[in-house]
Amino acid sequence: MKRMHIHIGVDNLDASIKFYSTLFAAEPTVTKHDYAKWMLDDPRVNFAISADKHATKGIEHLGIQAESPEELQQVFTQLRKADAPVLEEGQTTCCYAKSEKSWISDPDGVVWEAFYTNGESVVYGDAPELSAVSDNASKTSCCAPSKAALS
Repeated sequence: MKRMHIHIGVDNLDASIKFYSTLFAAEPTVTKHDYAKWMLDDPRVNFAISADKHATKGIEHLGIQAESPEELQQVFTQLRKADAPVLEEGQTTCCYAKSEKSWISDPDGVVWEAFYTNGESVVYGDAPELSAVSDNASKTSCCAPSKAALS
């Protein structure tokens, strides 16, 4: 079963961890000096926050997290049908995780990621280029590929 993904940039990581832990009635499943993630089952969401150089305040991107390579291929098929450029990033490291992923942005420039996580990482990660898929996303986020890469 797929999981919704929401990634938000925050100014104060500690205050945001406290706020979201209270809101979700759960502590983060991953906490780093610049990142935190909650893997919630109710609602079924992978909710992540980043601070410092990895994020611009606000919604960084949305996504769909697959739980198997086969499920990811189903999501990739739907991305290709969306009539918008798709960046097939492939295997990468981002947000302290190893994943296979692709990117797309909707008609209004909202950045979407489709991914399957297949391991952990000790580093935050890299991006194909550190500019955004759309004008609405961070120019410095690890997670968002460049607009040029989608063209």
